[in-house]
Amino acid sequence: MSERTLEIDHVSKEYRLGMIGAGTLQDDLRAWFARIRGKEDPNRKIGEAAQARGHEYFLALDDVCLNADRGDALAVIGRNGAGKSTLLKLISRITAPTKGEIRLCGRVSTLLEVGTGFHADLTGRENVYLNGAIQGMRRAEINQKLKEIIEFSEIEQFIDTPVKRYSSGMYIKLAFAVAAHLDPDILICDEVLAVGDLTFQQKCLGKMADVSRGGRTVLYVSHNMRTVNQLCTRGIYLERGKLVYDGEVSRAIDLYSGSGIRSVERDLDAMPRAQLLGLRMRMTYMRVENSETMEYQMDDVMEFSIAFRSEAHERRCRLRMVLMNNASAPVAMSQTPEFEVLPGDEKTLRVRAPLESVAPGEFSIKLSLVGGDPRGGSIEYDTINDVGHFVIIDDPSRTAGFIWSEPLWGNMRLRDMELVSI
Repeated sequence: MSERTLEIDHVSKEYRLGMIGAGTLQDDLRAWFARIRGKEDPNRKIGEAAQARGHEYFLALDDVCLNADRGDALAVIGRNGAGKSTLLKLISRITAPTKGEIRLCGRVSTLLEVGTGFHADLTGRENVYLNGAIQGMRRAEINQKLKEIIEFSEIEQFIDTPVKRYSSGMYIKLAFAVAAHLDPDILICDEVLAVGDLTFQQKCLGKMADVSRGGRTVLYVSHNMRTVNQLCTRGIYLERGKLVYDGEVSRAIDLYSGSGIRSVERDLDAMPRAQLLGLRMRMTYMRVENSETMEYQMDDVMEFSIAFRSEAHERRCRLRMVLMNNASAPVAMSQTPEFEVLPGDEKTLRVRAPLESVAPGEFSIKLSLVGGDPRGGSIEYDTINDVGHFVIIDDPSRTAGFIWSEPLWGNMRLRDMELVSI
């Protein structure tokens, strides 16, 4: 039976919005005394609107329950403001929960922000000792691991240089090297790997995987779904402070990517987009014609209608479709032949989009109305980054009996190779 390292029991965290104090105790007392006498705030500037006496509160986490065992590599997924960093700060004891209880078993090593626990005027070597002490290491432990930490950080040449002269990448290399070599029972990383170069990111992911395989618990926050898929064995999805899902990583990524948007009809006019060329063309409506579930077999064709209006004259207009995978990376593009659009036109296009060579999986659709640039480029009149999602169902009979693995094989399925000789 696995040993439990983390228990989060009905935890909530509430913050008070707006200005809490006027800056000094004297000013706060003057404002309080004026308020109980029914006078206006003496600290308020002339012409400044009076502040409401009530205060608003923001629930960053709302009744979250979560457990983790030794060996768990847990992805904490959610959009900005979902409560991911708040949750990690509570686990790290940086701040306390408003309600509920967090129980930890063992040493916690955290890497929440670049340069946390570093002193700018100390050298890299001195900061290893400082950071290690903050994380709970004894001097003898740091001495034992110092050479390994420095080698892993890849900054041996600058280890005796004050860290105020380090780049952000050098900061994070040294900080991660210290955190990962503490032999922690729980390792927490929040977005920081985005600072390092690609080679070092892979090195860090390998180290975190080693930590997890060694029986420790890893909590990893990132918007890079590729690294989440590569590292984590379990995923949780947070939305507006609530724990919405706890289970398979792939499903948590689907929720993050907006997999619920599978409607066959879409009001494109109401959807957000960038302000491109003053929106002289605007897509207004889309309907999928040949599927009620947005599910397709391998090598199927998607048929849909799309309506738009135009205030521009464009002789070389096209509708462009880009397919995005769960990591929000483009995997395929197709576009219609050119057609002419006149000012005042309101057109409805009926489109057939072949899905051959697209691998099984779930994809989002990015649509653009583009025109031809005389220099050979494209002019984007209107773009919607996430029109909706569809699924291509796995069919082992078409893949020689194999179940398609996106992490291993990607999102494109090429035709079978031919044996010229044997």
